[in-house]
Amino acid sequence: AGESHGRSLTVILLGMPAGLKVSIDRINSELRRRQGGYGRGERMRIESDGVEVTAGLRGGVTLGSPIAMTIGNRDWVNWEKAMSPEPEGFSEEEAELRAVYRPRPGHADLAGGIKYGHMDMRNVLERASARETAARVAAGAVAKQLLELFGVRIRSYVIRIGPVEADRSRFDLERVESSPVRCPDPEAEARMIEEIDKAKAEGDSLGGVFEVAAEEVPPGLGSHVHWHLRLDARLAAALMSIPAVKGVEIGLGFKAAELPGSKVHDEILYSPEKGLFRGGNNAGGIEGGISNGEPIIVRAAVKPIPTLKRPLRSVDLRDKTPCEAAAERSDVCVVPAAGVVGEAMVALVLADAMLEKFGGDHIDEVKRNFESYMERVSKWLT
Repeated sequence: AGESHGRSLTVILLGMPAGLKVSIDRINSELRRRQGGYGRGERMRIESDGVEVTAGLRGGVTLGSPIAMTIGNRDWVNWEKAMSPEPEGFSEEEAELRAVYRPRPGHADLAGGIKYGHMDMRNVLERASARETAARVAAGAVAKQLLELFGVRIRSYVIRIGPVEADRSRFDLERVESSPVRCPDPEAEARMIEEIDKAKAEGDSLGGVFEVAAEEVPPGLGSHVHWHLRLDARLAAALMSIPAVKGVEIGLGFKAAELPGSKVHDEILYSPEKGLFRGGNNAGGIEGGISNGEPIIVRAAVKPIPTLKRPLRSVDLRDKTPCEAAAERSDVCVVPAAGVVGEAMVALVLADAMLEKFGGDHIDEVKRNFESYMERVSKWLT
């Protein structure tokens, strides 16, 4: 819960077993990663996100009850009269000064205004803003700490910004976190920065593609039996829910539609040294809606954000006259930060699937269930 310029964001995370040690520093580190990336706007210089855990932990250890976290908005002091939840602190005059009557093409402004009956689309954009993804990252940081107990590691990197695509032959994944655009290809990084600078100078914005890789995911998460439990469907829905994401691929993705089956499907091989193994990972770690033990690879396409310094044409809803769309303080490119949000969403889905498969009330019970299952699985694979 929370609005972009409201007092704070609030997130409640349900279902975590008792006994999990949670590092608040790790959560704050993830929040800082979300705020980074070349092409971010002025808002990121105002905010310095930090989480306050108000329930669900005692001495840094989960209790098994809901975990409640808040992330304050520093910019609240400049918006308090216009955004106050209480009528006593609310100012009609300040609210009118901040009102939005000129919807932005590509944003939720108009569709949300029609759906909820808001002539002042400030009521829409405050929630449609990607500011809410800070809460997702906080929740995802807890999910990551759960997954790491079972050896699962999740990371993301940018493979395209605008027309510039990274070359996998030059990938150096160790450099991602030091890259301004979180790109593993140093040559592509330089050209991505040039494109962002060009878009900024032209009052435009840029989208791109990020990839999330989850390694050491055990086989057997998800289901081929129930459509709503398919792991690929759950991951696709989670990633598509991120503001500005317009497409999701798993493994080979849309490229699979261009090739014959003999070039798409990962052969099942065996050797005494390796046991059962695959000849590739075009499936992206998921077959039939179930994880198969290979790394899970997902990509998301992020559209250019709809707030432009040179606004597109729109209509003033008060009198239906032509006008330029409203302009808010915004970013030029959010793709590097969107990858961090993507990690959080993948972590939440995988943690949910892990607890669904190996669930217990205490983390030790979950570990026992996991170890027993993996012992059985090892007989299949070796």
